Formats: sequence, C-alpha cells, structure tokens
Amino acid sequence: MGKIFDLRRKATILVLAFITFSSNLSSQTKVIAIPEDRQIFNNYIEYIKPWRSESKDVILEKTATYFLGKQYMSHTLDYSDFEFLTVNLREFDCFTYVETVIALTLTVKTEEPDFDTFIDKLQLIRYRGNEILGYQSRLHYTTDWMFDNSKKGILENLSEEIGGEKDDKVINFMSEHRSSYNQIKSDDNIFNEIVKVENQINSREGFYYLPKEKIAITEPLIPHMSVVGFTTNIEGLDVTHAGFAFRNDGKLKFIHASSVINEIIIDEQTLSDYCIGRKSCTGVIIAKVL
Repeated sequence: MGKIFDLRRKATILVLAFITFSSNLSSQTKVIAIPEDRQIFNNYIEYIKPWRSESKDVILEKTATYFLGKQYMSHTLDYSDFEFLTVNLREFDCFTYVETVIALTLTVKTEEPDFDTFIDKLQLIRYRGNEILGYQSRLHYTTDWMFDNSKKGILENLSEEIGGEKDDKVINFMSEHRSSYNQIKSDDNIFNEIVKVENQINSREGFYYLPKEKIAITEPLIPHMSVVGFTTNIEGLDVTHAGFAFRNDGKLKFIHASSVINEIIIDEQTLSDYCIGRKSCTGVIIAKVL
C-alpha cells in the first residue's frame, strides 16, 4: 500500500508541476515547482523582512526555524528521470533542507529577493559549477558539495582548523550500489560519469572530519548555524546525514530534517550525544556559511 501511495504521490506532483524558465539564469534553467512553493516563498519573504538588515547568522537561524514542523520526505529530487531544478518548500529531506535554508538566506541578502533570485541561488548551491548537465552534475556526495561550494565562496570548511583528522577512505558508494539509483542502474553513460566524479573526489586524497569523541571538547569552536555533515563508517560513503549546528539553552544541538520524527526539528540531543549514540557515525564535518 505504501508503494502504491508513493507512486500516486509522485504522479500527482508531476501533474501539478509546471516547467518554467527563469530569466535570471543564463542557461535558461528548467524548473519544477508548483504554485504553493511560490506562495510559501512569498510568505517567507514577508516573515523575514524584520531581520533583513541583520547578520547572515541571524537570517540563517530565522530561516531554519521558519520551517520547523515541515514534513520530512526522502528522495525529493528524484521524481523525474530528467534532471530539472526541483523547488520544494513543502517537504524536505535532510540535504534539501540545508540547501534551501542557505539559498533563501543568500536571496534575502540581495537587493531584489524574488523567486527568480532564489532559483538562481538554489542552482548555484546544488550543481557542480552552477550548471545542470544531467544527473551527474548534481553534487551527490556531501564532501564534494562542500568542496564545490567552498570554491564558489559560499562555504568555508572548518573541519581541519578546529582539530579534525583526515579520512582517506575511497568514495564509491553510488557506483558500487548502482542498482539502488534509478538514474544510473540502466544508463551506462550516466553511470560512467558518476564514476568520473568519484575518481575526482578520490584524487583529493580524503577529507577532514572531527571524530565524535572530540565533538564535546571542541564545541566552543563550532559556529552556531554552521553546516554539519555526519560522517560514517559505511564503506564507500562520506556522509549519511546533514543539518545545522544550533546553540540552544546553552547546549550545542542541531536543527535538521529528521527521518525519525518525520519533520524538521531542533533535536533534543546534543550534537555530541547524537553522534556518539550511533555506531555508524564516526564524527562530523563542519562548514561555515559565508
């Protein structure tokens, strides 16, 4: 019954979706959205007006908390076999939540914070080199996403300077689990492009992360509203979950789209306790939004 509901839900989204072109984007990006997304965006712009002149961290926090209680939904970018820029402000997986909050914050700091500007920022964050060139151009691996957005001046990876250690594990989870990804399981061209991406990631010879046993003592160095990627001991994979560090009641917690609670929450656990309580979690990557 769950599978039937999911298929119907996907069909409904695609029927409701309209494809538009943004004049702001040089590549004439095709965008999937529904009218409700535009309305939520407009409501958000009204909500954030009192804080537009505040610091970036304040806007990040107000934007992140604006979506508290919104529904968690996995695979929100994979409704179509074609790679469009998907806008969904109604429901989020952990990573689309992070991307959306950053894109909205960047939008608010512009002179004209309209929907086209938001689309522009979302594409900039989500795609390698700001170009949508098929499924393989989406930044699937978190370490690659952070690397690309650091080059764009959007993020600064703090993991090494706050005492992180290097993990030189081979990243190849997608190619090793080809059958789990609809876009690559039967398309050799896209599969080969994903392998190239993985080889490029591996040519960087690893990534820095803060081991979970060091999180508690390093807590003062982790900025409020910095991006947190939870690293993993799963072979071939760098990160399994993401959110924002969130200082609350004197404790360093985090705000994220929770697959357990099925909504966006400020987690009751501290960042350290959350990671320590999960055998597969090895630590965290910390990146500041610039």
